[in-house]
Amino acid sequence: MDREDSFYKDGLKFSCKMCSYCCRGEPGFVYISRTDLDRFLAEMNLEAGEFIEKYCRWVPYYDGSEVLCLKETKNNDCIFWNNGCAAYKARPLQCSTYPLWDFIVESKKSWDEAAQDCPGMNSGKLHSYEEITEKAAAYRRNRPIKRHEFEQKPVQ
Repeated sequence: MDREDSFYKDGLKFSCKMCSYCCRGEPGFVYISRTDLDRFLAEMNLEAGEFIEKYCRWVPYYDGSEVLCLKETKNNDCIFWNNGCAAYKARPLQCSTYPLWDFIVESKKSWDEAAQDCPGMNSGKLHSYEEITEKAAAYRRNRPIKRHEFEQKPVQ
């Protein structure tokens, strides 16, 4: 889609209100890419196996593979939720790009539907067209670690 046809050609407003709606209360998947894992390991000074055992799980993915995902608590909170994100500096790209995900910004309708649950959308900082398209593309390119790839070439 070119800029002139985009509903966000003049940008979109979003500022996180720290409501934690996207972090807790409902089940979901926070997929972990190699880059995400490396960032967590560096920030937390852990080995990959230790981090994965403590904070992650393998879940079925759209293509039939299993991919790495953060665990949730029994009440469906992110494992890193503790009155705020305990891993904010190392948070996954999926978290840092929300709500500028490709399928949310693909139409005004999808944006407005997501905004019904997120009080930070349509208020606060104005994000430019360029920033939105860059974050949506980063989200789209981000690939979770697949179990068979990890087992063949584990992170050191």
